[in-house]
Amino acid sequence: MKPFFLACCIAATSLLLVTPAHAELGDYSFWKTLLNLTLPPAADNKVTAEQSVGPYPLLNNPGGFNAGFKPNLYYAWQTVQMAPQTGAVCGNGSPYKFFVNRVPNTSNTIIYLEGGGACWDYASCTGQTGIRGARNPDGIPDDYMSLLNPGASLVSPLVVRLHPWTRTKTQNWNMIYVPYCTGDIYSGDKVAVYEDPQNQKPPLVWHHNGLRNTRAVVAWLKNNLQRPAQLLTTGCSAGGAGSLTNYVGIRQDMAPTRGFLLNDSGPVFSAPLGSDSAQYPSRLLQDQIRAAWGLNDGPVPYLQSRLPGLNASDLGSLYPALASNLPGDRMGHTHFWKDLNYSSYSYERFYPDIINAPDAATKEALIHAKWDVDTGRLRDQLANLDNFGGYFPQFRAVNESHCTSIIEFANSDIQEQNLELDDFVNNLLDGSGAVLSASESSDAADRAKPFNLLYYILDQLL
Repeated sequence: MKPFFLACCIAATSLLLVTPAHAELGDYSFWKTLLNLTLPPAADNKVTAEQSVGPYPLLNNPGGFNAGFKPNLYYAWQTVQMAPQTGAVCGNGSPYKFFVNRVPNTSNTIIYLEGGGACWDYASCTGQTGIRGARNPDGIPDDYMSLLNPGASLVSPLVVRLHPWTRTKTQNWNMIYVPYCTGDIYSGDKVAVYEDPQNQKPPLVWHHNGLRNTRAVVAWLKNNLQRPAQLLTTGCSAGGAGSLTNYVGIRQDMAPTRGFLLNDSGPVFSAPLGSDSAQYPSRLLQDQIRAAWGLNDGPVPYLQSRLPGLNASDLGSLYPALASNLPGDRMGHTHFWKDLNYSSYSYERFYPDIINAPDAATKEALIHAKWDVDTGRLRDQLANLDNFGGYFPQFRAVNESHCTSIIEFANSDIQEQNLELDDFVNNLLDGSGAVLSASESSDAADRAKPFNLLYYILDQLL
């Protein structure tokens, strides 16, 4: 009875604090919310027979399988187990699972895809390369969203209900946290065998299964929760890239009344097949992952079938293809000009001048030069799309200037235009007309900010 009583108190208190004038699309009335505490709203957008067949179908947990979900448990993270029959599996072959934090007063939902690395060889997929490799190489524990794992449970104000100083509307929504354990930005479909370069351990059989995992999550959501009136799909780093590559499928199958996309620091840059890598610096990375993750064999043709106008030879065409196919949606991309994390993934292992740089400063300068080329092209591309905005601040002294929306929204600002990240997020979720686009030209103001003890401590932990 205690969880139920606590949920009643929280729901009643929140409703008393919100007047009807603030009710949004998707919000339930006071009395409907109280009823939901005992009779949770049933799924009303279940997987159809047509959706359960064909390439990358939506597959359900089999009858009698205990996923562990309690429909009337609110304001708490619940672990949802996925059966092998759904096609979901972690990279090491262990069962896949994700996490749900439900509220009784709205159907509105955020799907947050976790960030954390990428892999395409033995060292990176076993986790030996640390943050530059695969996240969760040993699978996902049931208590993953515990406060003892703040890298997930406290990662962003977008999925922290009671963040101490950053407020955003999704904190009042149903939250879906999709963990990352396949090293393929939620986009791959290939079982790879990676040999130990030292010949001391058995070969690693690794499941780049990100696309099928995401499809399984969507299937479960459709079969167990109400159709969201408003749906935000987002994530940072690998999760940002995954939110971009999976958005059309999630949006079409979940069928919200209003759809939103926020890709934080997971750019999929334009890099046409066979193009000059001096002009398109990410081409070498994309050549690598197309092969390693099986992108050309299934995921890209599948994406192309759902997104007319996508050019399969240029993954960067995702942005204009989404904009033209989903004109009523509001979409945004953000990353730092001085990002040294995702940029290192993109170029560090592919260019001899970077590999053989005489010192760290030279290496960083070479990486930034290539990142500037890719980022400048993406900034210009998004500036010409009304419903897909770009927000490009310069620098933040934490996490190698990677991910604008983690920890807090503060200091992901564009000072020369008097803009905070809140302005971009609020414009995306609440605005009308063209989605805000803004870019910062200098990092001088960011580097002149006073020492931030919180960022220093977090950097030591990272």
